[in-house]
This record gives sequence, structure tokens and C-alpha cells, in this order.
Amino acid sequence: MKMDSDLLHSPAVGLTEEEEADMNDWKLPLAFMKKRHSEKIEGSKALAQSWRMKDRMKTVSVALVLCLNVGVDPPDVVKTSPCARLECWIDPLSMSPQKALETIGANLQKQYENWQPRARYKQSLDPTVDEVKKLCTSLRRNAKEERVLFHYNGHGVPRPTVNGEIWVFNKNYTQYIPLSIYDLQTWMGSPSIFVYDCSNAGIIVKSFKQFALQREQELEVAAINPSHPLAQMPLPPSMKNCIQLAACEASELLPMNPDLPADLFTSCLTTPIKIALRWFCMQKSAKLVPGVTLDLIEKIPGRLNDRRTPLGELNWIFTAITDTIAWNVLPRDLFQKLFRQDLLVASLFRNFLLAERIMRSYNCTPVSSPRLPPTYMHAMWQAWDLAVDICLSQLPTIIEEGTAFRHSPFFAEQLTAFQVWLTMGVENRNPPEQLPIVLQVLLSQVHRLRALDLLGRFLDLGPWAVSLALSVGIFPYVLKLLQSSARELRPLLVFIWAKILAVDSSCQADLVKDNGHKYFLSVLADSYMPAEHRTMAVFILAVIVNSYNTGQEACLQGNLIANCLEQLSDPHPLLRQWVAICLGRIWQNFEPARWCGVRDSAHEKLYTLLSDPIPEVRCAAVFALGTFVGNSAERTDHSTTIDHNVAMMLAQLINDGSPVVRKELVVALSHLVVQYESNFCTVALQFIEEEKNYTVPSPANTAEPGSLTPVRDSPAIPRLRSVNSYTNIRAATTARNLNKSLQNLNLNEEGVPAAFSPGNLSTSSSTSSTLGSPDNDEYILSFETIDKMRRVSSYSSLNSLIGVSFNSVYTQIWRVLLHLAADPFPEVSDLAMKVLNSIAYKATMNARPQRILDSGSLTQSAPASPTSKGTHIHQAGGSPPMPSASSSSLTNEVPKPPAREQTATRPPYTPTLGGQAPHSHQFPRTRKMFDKGPEQAGEDGDEPGGHRNYISAALQTGLCDWSAKYFAQPVMKIPEEHDLESQVRMERQWRFLRNTRVRRQSRGITQRGVSRLDDQIFINRNPGVPSVVKFHPFNTCIAVADKDSICFWDWEKGERLDYFYNGNPRYTRITAMEYLNGHDCSLLLTATDDGALRIWKNFADQKNPEMVTAWQGLSDMLPTTRGAGMVVDWEQETGLLMTSGDVRVVRIWDTDREMKVQDIPTGADSCVTSLSCDSQRSLIVAGLGDGSVRVFDRRMGPNECRVMTYREHGAWVVKAHLQKETDGHIISVSVNGDVRFFEPRSPDSINVLQTVKGLTALDIHPQANLFACGSMNQFIAVYNANGDVISNIKYYDGFMGQRIGAISCLAFHPHWPHLAVGSNDYYMSIYSAEKRLR
Repeated sequence: MKMDSDLLHSPAVGLTEEEEADMNDWKLPLAFMKKRHSEKIEGSKALAQSWRMKDRMKTVSVALVLCLNVGVDPPDVVKTSPCARLECWIDPLSMSPQKALETIGANLQKQYENWQPRARYKQSLDPTVDEVKKLCTSLRRNAKEERVLFHYNGHGVPRPTVNGEIWVFNKNYTQYIPLSIYDLQTWMGSPSIFVYDCSNAGIIVKSFKQFALQREQELEVAAINPSHPLAQMPLPPSMKNCIQLAACEASELLPMNPDLPADLFTSCLTTPIKIALRWFCMQKSAKLVPGVTLDLIEKIPGRLNDRRTPLGELNWIFTAITDTIAWNVLPRDLFQKLFRQDLLVASLFRNFLLAERIMRSYNCTPVSSPRLPPTYMHAMWQAWDLAVDICLSQLPTIIEEGTAFRHSPFFAEQLTAFQVWLTMGVENRNPPEQLPIVLQVLLSQVHRLRALDLLGRFLDLGPWAVSLALSVGIFPYVLKLLQSSARELRPLLVFIWAKILAVDSSCQADLVKDNGHKYFLSVLADSYMPAEHRTMAVFILAVIVNSYNTGQEACLQGNLIANCLEQLSDPHPLLRQWVAICLGRIWQNFEPARWCGVRDSAHEKLYTLLSDPIPEVRCAAVFALGTFVGNSAERTDHSTTIDHNVAMMLAQLINDGSPVVRKELVVALSHLVVQYESNFCTVALQFIEEEKNYTVPSPANTAEPGSLTPVRDSPAIPRLRSVNSYTNIRAATTARNLNKSLQNLNLNEEGVPAAFSPGNLSTSSSTSSTLGSPDNDEYILSFETIDKMRRVSSYSSLNSLIGVSFNSVYTQIWRVLLHLAADPFPEVSDLAMKVLNSIAYKATMNARPQRILDSGSLTQSAPASPTSKGTHIHQAGGSPPMPSASSSSLTNEVPKPPAREQTATRPPYTPTLGGQAPHSHQFPRTRKMFDKGPEQAGEDGDEPGGHRNYISAALQTGLCDWSAKYFAQPVMKIPEEHDLESQVRMERQWRFLRNTRVRRQSRGITQRGVSRLDDQIFINRNPGVPSVVKFHPFNTCIAVADKDSICFWDWEKGERLDYFYNGNPRYTRITAMEYLNGHDCSLLLTATDDGALRIWKNFADQKNPEMVTAWQGLSDMLPTTRGAGMVVDWEQETGLLMTSGDVRVVRIWDTDREMKVQDIPTGADSCVTSLSCDSQRSLIVAGLGDGSVRVFDRRMGPNECRVMTYREHGAWVVKAHLQKETDGHIISVSVNGDVRFFEPRSPDSINVLQTVKGLTALDIHPQANLFACGSMNQFIAVYNANGDVISNIKYYDGFMGQRIGAISCLAFHPHWPHLAVGSNDYYMSIYSAEKRLR
């Protein structure tokens, strides 16, 4: 659209209104954009949780082997003088050799006992080979499968040999005797841990690995070949699960610095704080801390395990830092194995990190197997140095003057660092280093509140954060905290547990075992708790009772049901939703809870939620009532009455506006069907009989004013796009199935073979369906049969069925299911088809074999066949198609049938076998149950015994798991649409700027007045006869509907964007369309004359169109030969949709709540042909088929809301339009061409204009005061507000100036002066004001 630049800036444009309209774009509510519309309703993929310890282990026995030979130095190491002497902090030369040896042994044992007090310790001082063997074998025998530690100090014997030997003594200490590592492995077995404190210790690690490998090979040989000599010997134990820690590399000697202990490695592993402080004092930097000496270090007050004392605090900080370094540097699985599996191993490895740091400073590299990445340069060591510095600098005054000890700021600072990470970081980055420290801080009461708060914020980042926190080991800590009675921790703990259970529900067992559920029961019962915390508590309880009998019992005793029932009416919708889900889960297959519910009349209290404004809450209530009736226990009369009561309450939701609710409804009713299977089988058989004997009046295809559907000539066949709704509207097909259903050519009502149009093919039978028959290739009841049954039951009185009173409940529920099987939303109809077919299959299987042969249901209905969304197989003539009819064309896009008229001249179809279809057609070979032929079908052994559970297990909606995703996703994050920098927001801003441009430019044109409107700017042949056209308000797209498909054109470029099938049954047609959210993310609403509404997204772009939602807008509409179909009007400001048509009411739907809010009786006996509403004045204007125009004020009650009736037209009203201004008039036009203007407050028209006779279509331009009339007589007249004809269009431009066809529909663009016209010759053209204006 080229615009004059001066026009853009001209003052006449009226900027104030303009600006207001632009502001309104931001304020306008969006319809059908909630999560339930945009996501698939299913749970998140379960993450494999690796945080649980598969095998927690204990080190139960410790062998301390000391080869010191005090006073005699081994020959192969020349010691310096002075030299490192201390062993276990004792100078061996300060007492007699024997006493020194024993004291050192005892000390070493004490040092180990600090880390693992419960183990069995055995010392072996200066032993012989036999003593070592005896020691090791006895420890392994006692330890069984647990871990054994072997500590070897070789300071008094030669270094290990390259052949893999260490040294011990002979009996009288005259010789060093080698001990092979291979033998040691055999005696120690696995799992074991080895600590080697000697020079060249790395050699032992290498030899150990070689021997272990050799063992593996021997084991393999023995396993493959039992006759091999190796297999005859006792098998050597595998050494896979062994850990080794060695003091230095193969070529290194231990440090001999006299300021250090001789067993530096052992000191690091067993007395880390002591050695770390000494080492700190030996560094040059220690001179910066005045008054600190080595003697002073010995006097640090406190105990290692008391965190409130200086020594205890240092130990705690050391643990936190080493744990953090390990978690950040090690691969996760290695971290789990070494730092979380076994307390003693974890302590030794934490201390090993210190050993690496200290010993590397003396050119010694400790070695471990499994090997660790180097950690001695990690930045966290600086935090350790600072903590030591702060602690030591206080020492002189504490010791000399007795001043109080100031606690280290270490933990507070680390929490701050964690907080910075949380607030400042981007989404995709490395995990926070401080996570293990946060874990440590949970132990301290001082920082606990802050730590829990930050931990909660971290877990809120998503499932990955929860997995990380669990892998660090948070679980036992937060489980323990549930024993705390502190009220201030409650909101934090509830939040954290909700996050954990949303990601890993297997924790339910741990919670019940530790009585954790009681904590959440008390939170739920606490009325002072904010609703969001009670919501999380009830979510946690809903996870605890989910398919877990122990949890159900525990929570039932904890009074969960009464607690939940009290909160059903809470104003917080998420709480109501989860309370209902929790109730539904506690009595799911758990009879005691159901009876408890009955005593508290839980089902009656749940009824109130069935009309809740929030669809998810209604859904949860249906789920709860479904599991309430779905218990498999034996039924008493009392419980049967309750079941019937619940069933009839549920049945009222049959026309709920939300497909999520209706899907849940089908599942709830399927529980009832399973429960009362035999009763339903009886009903099913009666319906099948009834359907066979009854012909349904079929709507004829005659044309009539207001809704022309003329007979088509065949246009060039376009290719339909295959559409996928979430479950594929017709699941992708297989040629085999299609052929099969083609063989079962069915008779439709008039006795002519039905053309295969979308209506015949079952709406369901997606390839995944698991019911119907064991082999489920086909359904017994096709969509056609079910649809016919549904229509039969609404036409005929069916008195025969209601003879027995108790039967009526089953009959009514069967009818509800029939209705749901014809639901416009495919997933709902799929589920209902499964339930119906499951029962029909049972009924026909259990009936006498003759009954099957009599029953027309098998002969006369084409079994369902899964077909792709656009597959229509057109079959002309009466002969059954050849088996290959469809195999060639089964691509994703199949031509649409060129013609669909039914001619009465076709020969009637006469089946063979005296009225029966051929045997092979009736019993397809693939259906196992009929293999033996019809007469034996009854006794066939293939009747599945477990079928009853099979239907209930197969049917689930995923609602609860989908709802649980809410807790796994970030709750505290700004939603994307509110984030000013997000792409979503930028795109929205762009769209609103575009809207402003369109409004401003088009207003400039219309304000100057349009004097002609006949410049043809677009013409194209539409795939079907256009029946409704609708311009998109802001982009260059126009939607054109034919009987059951929608085509999108770009009118500026002149190209087709999309063409897809709307999914309505074959005897219905599209009669109205609206763009919802046209200012933003557009959706297209289509209304068909059976009262169904469907809403589509992703059309006219590169994606596949998807159905967002669909529902039965008007329930009791029957497609008639002459009627207005369904008419709608949409109010974006309020989210209300007005619907009417061949009914006696105007029904108003609230799209936000997805429910009917009002039925306004029209008070007339004819149909409503046109609707127009104004949200400012709450007025609705309806034009009717009897010529009257009625005005309703929807704020008033049903009896007084009709405020005005005008009866000036003598015939069918084609259009009634209410101008949107505050004092806007009503403009109405009838078939006779009289245009009348009314002022809503005055009883008579204020103006009348006469236009063409034989009017078929009319539209009024909201901005430009133009109206256009289309006539049967093949011309269009455009009038201005004074009634002057400004344009008369009779011929197309271009090709020979052909005469235009009879006008089937026309529409103005809401802003531009464009008029779209569809005519019966398939052409679709657009006319506009002359070029110079544009």
C-alpha cells in the first residue's frame, strides 16, 4: 500500500483516537493462548535420576600394617640429617623401639577412629608374610561383601619392587621378605581400599592394576572354557571395585624435611587440620599473621566435631571446601562413588586433596586409583587460606586475654556468592560452584533460613537444577529438616519439596518411611498458611498417594480427605485443582479411602467444582469423580446409587467448552463402563439393533437464500495440506487398512453407497488405538454408525430402551458417549470411540453367534480406517472399489473429491449372500477372533480375559502429570511476554506497530470519502465454492471457506498460502468464520451448521495448521435443509463469543473460562440469521428469518433482556449490524433489499433505502459508511450512506470480461476500502477504491 507522505503527517488523521487504539492493542485480552491450548497435555519426560546411591557401602574392617623396624634404617634410602622423624606425631626415638612401635600403632588407630569409629581395627606391627595373610583373610571373612581398608606404612623396609612386591620381615627380623601384591589381592578380595605410605608408592599402584587385569583375563578364560586348567583352580576374586591411595609417584621419594612428620601422607589423610595449620605456619605468608607460632597452633581451643568452637569451625570449613572442589572438578559418577558412597572413603578422599596440595609443594605427587584431575591449584584453596588466617589472627588474644571467638564469615560470604550467581547469571552456564557449601550450611541454624531460601531459588531454575542439587546430596538434609518444628522454615521446605517431587516422584517412599508426609499434612491444615504454600503441600501429598498404597494408607490415617474437602472452595484456583487431584489419587483403587469419601459426602462437595470458572479445576474434579466411581471393589446397592448419581452429574459436562475437560470426562465415564460392563453390553446391543432398523432423515442439498450451496462442477483439484492437530485429526494411514475399509463398503441412510468423504471415515482410529479388538485393526462401530446411532437416539423416543428404570442411567451414559464420539475435537472423539468399541466388541462377542450374523452393525458400517488429515477417497458409481483404490494416492496430500453431489440415479447396492456382505468382508482375516468363521465366534479362545482392566489402564489423559509440570518449571521467573527484551515481546511490538500503520493509512483514505469501488485487485479460482469470506484485519491474508475446508490467499501477492480441511462431518457445512486475536497472534474460528466451533492456529504460514480447541457451541442444532446454519459474533475486548442460528436462543460463551455464561431466549419461532454486538453498551442485535430485528441487553435477566423488537422487514434478514460508536445505529437488510436504519431507543426506523431484489449477501464497511449487496442475478452493487450506487459490478476484468456468477458471499475489509466477493462459479475476487486514492 503506497501512501502519500504528506497524508501520514496530515493533522486530519485524528491522532488521539489513533493513539488510544494503539494503547488498546496492549490492553486487549488474548483468547485461547493459555498453556492448555499451546502445549500437549502430557507429563514431562522423566529424567533418569542417578543421584540415588545404588549401593551404599561401609568400610567395616581396617588392617593397619606398620613396617617401621624402629632404629634400623632400610639400606636403599639414604636419609638426610636432620631428617623427618615423627610417625603419627610421635618421635620413635624418644622411647624404646618396641614401645614406640606399639604407641605409633595405637595412635594411628585413634586417628582413623575419628573418621570411622565403628569399624574393626587390627594392627599388624612389623609382621611376617604369614601374619599379613592371616590378618587379611580373617578381615575379609568377617566383612563379607563390605569394604576393607589396608593401610601400609613401609618406612622401615626397602622400597617396592618393579615386580610388584612390597616388603615385610622374617620371624627373627634378620631379613626383609617380599610380599607379592598379587597375593595381597587374593587375600583382601574386593571391595577394598589400599593406602600406601612409602617411597616409590606409585609402583604398587601400577603393579596392582596389571595383576587386576591378569585376573580379569583368567576369569574370562575360565568362563569360556570350563575344561581349561585355570577353571579347575579356585577362581581369583575380581579387583574391579578397589581404590588405592599412594603417597607419591613411582620414581619419587618421600620428603625428609625435619619440620614435617615422616608419615606426611598419613597425617594429611587422618589429621588434616593439624597438618594444614602447621603447613600454613611454615609458609612465608604466615609472617603476616603476628604472634602465631607452631606451639600456639597446638593450643587452638575446641573439639573437631563441635562446630561452635574455633577448631570445629575450621574442620567444618575444610570439609565444605574440599567437598566443593571435588564436586566442581570430578565427573559426576566418580564424585558419587568416592565422595557419597562410603563415609570413610569420602573423608579419605577429601583429605587426599589436601595431601596433593601440601606434598606437591615438596615435589611429591600423591597418586590415586581411580585417578583424580589435579585440584591443588583450585581457587577455593584461597578461601581456605583466608579462613585459617582469620582464625589464627584471633588466637593470641583468645588464649592470652580470653576474648570471645568471632565466627568466620566464610559461609555467609559463600552464600552471597551463590546469591550473585542466582541474580546475575545467564540461563546457559556452568552450575554454581557453591552448591555443596549451601548443603553444608543447612547444618547450621544461623544460616539455615537464608540457605534454604537460596536453595529454593536455585531449584526453581528447572529440573536440571533439581537433578544437580540431588546429585550433590541435598536429599538426606532436607528430609531431616522435616523433623524441625520451626514455622519460618515451612514455606521454604514446602517449596523445595514440591520442586524435588515434581522432578523425581520416587521420593514418595522415603517421605512416608520417615513420616515426612505428616509435615505436609500439618501445612495443608494450617489456615494461616498462604494459599500457594498449601497448594504445594497438597501437590506433595498428591505425589505421595499417587499409585502408592503405603502412602495412601498413611495419608488416609493423617485425615487427608477431610483436610482436602475443607479447601475445595478456596479462592486460589491452583489449590482447588490440586486438592481435587489429590482426592482423586488417594481413593484410586483404594477402597478404604473411597468409603471415607462417601462418609464425608466427598462426591457431592466435588460437584461444585464441575462448574468452576477455571477449566483445569473442572478437569481435576472430573478426574476425582472418575476415580471415585472407578474402584474395582464389589458393589453394594448403596455404592451403585452413588455411582449413578456421580455419572449423571458428570453427564452434564457433555457440552463443556474445554476439550481438556471433555477428555477427562470420557476417561471418568470409561471407569463406570468397566465397572458395569454387562449393563452397558445390553444397552450397546439394543442401540446396534435400533440403529439397523431406523433411517435417519438426511439433510438434502438444496439451495436456499442466505446459504447457497449449489451443485458443483468439477474445478481443477487443488492439493489439500495435511493438518496435524495434536493427535493428527486422522492419524497417518496405512494402505492396508484403507483397502480393508473400502472392501467393507457400507450402505448409507438412503441405501446408496456412501462416497468416502471425511464423514464416513472414522474420526478416531488413530493407529495407536488399543481397544476394539485384541488385534484392533478395525473398529466394530465406525464413525458413521456411531453418528447415526447418536442421531437415531435424538430423533426417536427410544421408549423401548427405558422400559427398565435402572437401565436408564446406562442408556443415558451410552448416549453421552455417542455424543462425545462425534465431538469436534479429535482427541475427545478418539477416546470415546475406544470406549464404545470396547463395549460393542464385548457385546457382539458375548452375544449368540446368530446375533452377530443378524446384527446389521457389522455389515452396514464401514469400519474405521485411520486416514491422514486430508485423505478423501472419492468413489463415484455403485461398484465396490478395487483393492488398489487408495494405495497409489496415499501421500500426505490427497486430492479432495471434485464433486460431492448425490444423484438419485445410482443403482441401489445389493450385497451378496442374501443381504449379508461376503463372508470375507464381514470377518477380515486379520481379526483373530473371527478366524474360525462366524458360527464359532462365540467360543473363540481369543476372548481377552484381562480386557476389563485393559480399557481402564489404556485410557488416561496425562492431565495430572501435565499439571505437575507447573511445579517443575520456574515459578519466580518473569514470564517471557512480560520481559521487555524477549523475542516474544519484540514480535508483539512489531505487530502492534503494523496495526497502527494499517489503521492510520486506511483511515486517511476512508475519511476523504470513497467515490468508486470497482478496481479489481485480486481474482483467483477457489478450490471449493466460497461460502464465507473473512479478511484478516491487519495483514494481507484472506480466509475463504467452502463447505468443509478453508483456503487462505495473500491478496496483495495473489498467491495461495494454505488450504486445509476443517474436520466437520460430511452432512454439515461451514457457515461463519471469525479471526480471534486478530491484532496479535491470530487464530481462526470456524462455525458449522451442526453447532460445532473449531479454532485453528499456524495457518497461512510455513507450519502445519493445528486445531487449538473445538467444542459444541450450540448443542441442539440439527442441520436442516433451509436454515441460517450457525452465526457468531466475537468481542475481543471481553473475550465473549455470541452464537446462534437454527435455535431459539443466543448463547454467550466466555472463552476465558471456556464455558457458557448466558442463554438469551430470542422469543421467536424462526432462526437467527445475523448477530452483532457492542461491548460498550452490552447490546446484542439479532436479525431473524421471520424478518424481525431484536435487540437484547445482556445485563438483564432472561425474561426482560429483549429490549426492542422491530418488525418492519417482511422477509428473511440477511444482515443486522450495530455500529460500534456510543450512539451507533442499527442497520438491517432483508432479502427484499430494503435497508433500514434504527436508533436503538426509538421503536421505528429512522431511514429506509431500497436496493436490489433477490439479495443473497450483504456487508457494511465499519469505517467508510459503505454497504455492498450481492444478488442471485449475478451482480454486485455498492452504495454509500445516502443510498447512492457508487459502483455496479457485473463482469470480471480481463479474460473476455466474463459475467460474474451468482454471489454466494461477500465481505468488506475492516479497515481498507476492499470488498471480497465469492461466487458460485468458484471465483473469489477483491475490489477496491481507485488506485490514485490508495
